[in-house]
Amino acid sequence: MSNQGVSGHAPTGFQYFLYKTWKSLKSPMPYLAFAGIGLWLLTYFLLNEYWKLFPFFKIPGPVEVITEWLSRDPIWGTSLFTEDYYINIWVSCRRVIIGFALATVLGVPLGLFMGWSKKFKDYTFPVLETLRPIPILAWVPLAIVMFSGFETPIIYLATLASFFVTALNTMLGVESIDESYFRAAGCLGSKKRHVFMNVVVPGSLPFIFTGLQISIGVAWFSLVAAEMISGDYGLGYMIMASYMVNKYTTMVMAMLTLGLVGWITSAMVRAAGNRMMRWREKALGQGGV
Repeated sequence: MSNQGVSGHAPTGFQYFLYKTWKSLKSPMPYLAFAGIGLWLLTYFLLNEYWKLFPFFKIPGPVEVITEWLSRDPIWGTSLFTEDYYINIWVSCRRVIIGFALATVLGVPLGLFMGWSKKFKDYTFPVLETLRPIPILAWVPLAIVMFSGFETPIIYLATLASFFVTALNTMLGVESIDESYFRAAGCLGSKKRHVFMNVVVPGSLPFIFTGLQISIGVAWFSLVAAEMISGDYGLGYMIMASYMVNKYTTMVMAMLTLGLVGWITSAMVRAAGNRMMRWREKALGQGGV
C-alpha cells in the first residue's frame, strides 16, 4: 500500500491517519511494545507476589493495584469509578498543557534567533547556560514567593523546565542546517526574511519536534515535583498525599496513571511532528512502500 490516494494525490486528514495506522500495524513496533509491557508486568508479579523478594514485597503487587483500580467500591477510596481520580488527572493535564504551550511559544522563536544570529546568541546563550543547570526543585521556593496560590507557581515551574529544552534543541536545529542551503538561497536573491521562513524554520523542524518530545516529558517531571511540594490537586499531589497516609496502592495507581498520560501526550506531540514534516518523508523517499 502506498501513501498515495486513489487519485494519485497524497492523502489528507483522516485518510492520512488511516494510512499511518495501517503502516504502524505492519511493523513489529506496536507488538514489541505490548510484549515489553507484558514482560514488565510479569517481572513485577514474580518479584512482588510470587517470590516475595526484598525489597519488592514491601510495595503493592500488580494484582492488588489492578483490582483496586477497577473496583467500583475501592478499599482506599480511589479508582476508575471515583470522581477525584479524574479531577486529579485533569488538573495535571491542564497545567502541563499551559506550561508546555508557553515554553513552546517562548522557546522556539528564541532558539531560532540564537541559531540564526551569532551576535544574538552571544548575548543570550550565556544567560541560558547559567540558569539551565539549576535543578527545578531549587526554583520551587522562589516560585512560591513570586506567585500566590497553588496554580501559578506550578505552571511557572513546568514552563521554565520545558523552555530550556525547547530553546536549546531549536538552536541546535538551526545550526545543523547545511550551509549549502543558505548559499543557494543567496544565489537566488532571497531576502533575509525569506531565508528565515523557507530555510531556517523548515530545516530546523526535526530538531524542534525532537526537543518538544523531550520538553513534554520534562514538563511532567517538573510538574509532579512541584505538585508534591505545593499542590492542592493533581497526580503529583495524589502520589504524595497517598504516601503520607500509607495508601500505597493508590500511590502506585497514580504513578502508573502518570506514566500512561505522559506517554499519550508525548505520542500526540510526535504525531503532530510527523504531520508537519510529511514533506521530509517524501524527500527521504519514505512516502510509499
